[in-house]
Amino acid sequence: MTRLRWGAVLVPTAVVVTIEALSDLVLDQAVPFPFDTIFVGFVVLIAGLVMSAVAFRLVQRLERQLRERNAELEARAATARTLHAMTVAITAVTDLHEVLGATAINARTLLGAEVAWLILASPDGADRLAATSGPDGAFDPSGGQADTDARRFVRAGRAAVFLAAPLQRGAETIGALAVGTSAPRTYDVEDLETLSSLANQTAIAIENDRLQRELRALAVSSERERIAREMHDGLAQVLGYVNTKSQAVEALLERGQVPEARSQMAELASAARSIYVDVREAILGLSTPLGGTAATPESTLATALTAYARRFGEASKLAVSVEAAPAGVGDALRPEVVANLMKIVQEALTNVRKHAVAQRVVVRVAEEQGVVTVTVEDDGQGFDPAGDPSPSDWPHFGRETIRQRAEAIGATATWDSAPGHGTRFRVVVPAA
Repeated sequence: MTRLRWGAVLVPTAVVVTIEALSDLVLDQAVPFPFDTIFVGFVVLIAGLVMSAVAFRLVQRLERQLRERNAELEARAATARTLHAMTVAITAVTDLHEVLGATAINARTLLGAEVAWLILASPDGADRLAATSGPDGAFDPSGGQADTDARRFVRAGRAAVFLAAPLQRGAETIGALAVGTSAPRTYDVEDLETLSSLANQTAIAIENDRLQRELRALAVSSERERIAREMHDGLAQVLGYVNTKSQAVEALLERGQVPEARSQMAELASAARSIYVDVREAILGLSTPLGGTAATPESTLATALTAYARRFGEASKLAVSVEAAPAGVGDALRPEVVANLMKIVQEALTNVRKHAVAQRVVVRVAEEQGVVTVTVEDDGQGFDPAGDPSPSDWPHFGRETIRQRAEAIGATATWDSAPGHGTRFRVVVPAA
């Protein structure tokens, strides 16, 4: 551009100066007026035409280069937008089948291919066709075509020229993403980079889906273990107790000791009522919404606690109230944190009903300086937190279960109690 700018100034100036010098030195003496002026004008016209042709040719070349550069930038921008959309889809944990289908469509569009297909390795080691984009009948899902590479899933002639990029999970290849055309063409380095980027995003989506499924399975397994432990510590022990009492009643009746049998039956009825309440509380806990966000207020911490406390109070005949301040307290907590806090409060309330001999319970939720505090305070008989627990009492099972849940979410759980002075339980968790 600098050379063109100076050339457009200096060359015409030099031509005009040269022509003017020739006119003064030669033409004025050799050619009479007005022929000398006509000749000078003709020479200037020819020089102007030559200079304009050169200048326009340079401008057209620059314009062509600019168009090519813009097309390249638009292609790169389209690739970036596609990769961003895939990243958003992966982050949102959308359906993996939809992500794979979108990948094939994007690969075909971005690389100007006739067909695009995605292959994944099955657990048994065989490859399968996971997603396609192209005309109907272009693909062979059985992989029975004559080619030995990725084209064995594409019918003959559909991918005479093709480009493929592997899907990597660490050092393991879990599949491939390929595009192809029937007409001759050349794929350059940028095409390979685009396809490799799409393949990398696809591999991340597949790995993310696998981890999500494993996480869900782990959560289900953990919850099953918890329910099994609670049934063993509660329902199984009470049923064993009922069986022993039933045998004792039968033996007393055989010996004619009716008053003693009635006493045993009263204890048996009390145990039955206790296990009935335990089962109702378990069902209530499982049916209470856990987790959520401010967008789903029925499952935020404060509202979920309020709903559970109301139903718990009705079932246990305890006066249970919930106090939450400020408004929206706990809304920033992650859903899994809210779920664990709800389970902790449920366990604490169950322990109050079973062991505290209380009349009133207050659940307080507060947030201050980035910390959420949940307090469960009762007016019951209290206990000695430093005492030596027996194998069957509340501290042995209840506190240990609560501590484990609190540690799982980075929270701390403490008890403040004394015999005859009630109990104040507190769990503290970071809000972020």
